Amino acid sequence: MPDLLLTHGYFLSEDEKEREIMKPYPTLGLLYLSSYLRQKGFDVEMFDTTFADRGELFARLAEGPGVLGIYTNLMTRRPAIEIAAFARDHGWTVVLGGPESANYPEEYLAHGASVIVTGEGEETMAELLPALAQGGPHRLHGVAGTVFRDETGAVVHNPERTQIADLDSLPWPDREQIDQARYVDVWRTHHGMGSVNLITARGCPYKCRWCSHAVFGFTHRRRSVADVAGELERIRDRWQPDQVWYADDVFTINHRWLFEYSAELKRRGLRLPFETISRADRMMRDEVLETLAELGCYRIWIGSESGSQRILDAMERGVTAEQVQWATHAAQRHGIQVGMFLMWG
Repeated sequence: MPDLLLTHGYFLSEDEKEREIMKPYPTLGLLYLSSYLRQKGFDVEMFDTTFADRGELFARLAEGPGVLGIYTNLMTRRPAIEIAAFARDHGWTVVLGGPESANYPEEYLAHGASVIVTGEGEETMAELLPALAQGGPHRLHGVAGTVFRDETGAVVHNPERTQIADLDSLPWPDREQIDQARYVDVWRTHHGMGSVNLITARGCPYKCRWCSHAVFGFTHRRRSVADVAGELERIRDRWQPDQVWYADDVFTINHRWLFEYSAELKRRGLRLPFETISRADRMMRDEVLETLAELGCYRIWIGSESGSQRILDAMERGVTAEQVQWATHAAQRHGIQVGMFLMWG
């Protein structure tokens, strides 16, 4: 058995809406975790559920117990709980991470989890795996960034772990652990353009009331332009996508970084069309939009959330409806399509 088996609860076969859209991406958090732990000498296996079904995953879990890590988010709450319960019944030590379980650790411990990882998982898992091997899931006192039940059944919240300051110290996502080419092919088959996702930063300093900051906190930590450009070059050469998706929370938050990144890609002769996400108030300069267009941005998604200023203020969004309107029209003037994230109810 490997030191750690990683999986998640998203099955394309169970997502009727996504089967209409067919724009799937792998879970980058698990791929970062895999590459980091493997670099540290751990034996890590990845079971990517996107193109699988539950029967295949359950058959793998039935092969024997070990340590199972499951990524959780709101959309996959039910399957994650059901996977955790099946694994627990087959003797696995179940470790959950991601925003959903970090926000509700007691509830997930009550539904089959052995340990909840809060915050970033790389350094925590590197300490947790040996601790589990030595003392089991009830003697994890002092392992920062974890929540567990001690031998009396009491829930123990260990201190938060310090966030990783130098993101360049992390190896790139372990895309070789999954069938990355299949994601690209699905995109290309349905949309004529193969796509790969990546992130250039972690964390968001804004404090919108509805958003979870359980994993990355309120900081904004950016990778160097050279590190991101190197990964982009690797993606282009290895998987040959027609576009990429920068999955940052706010891609244009740091304008100086954006301008330097554009210069670095020009120096390398590297240009891939892309989509990304931003806030309207971080797009209020024509120079920013000009740079996005030069980089190859063909569509930008704005977190508009509402057209009502009253609702925006209640969300503590920190953006005005007028800024959203200006950013939309300005992006379109530069030939960039605009998509919107909106909340209802």
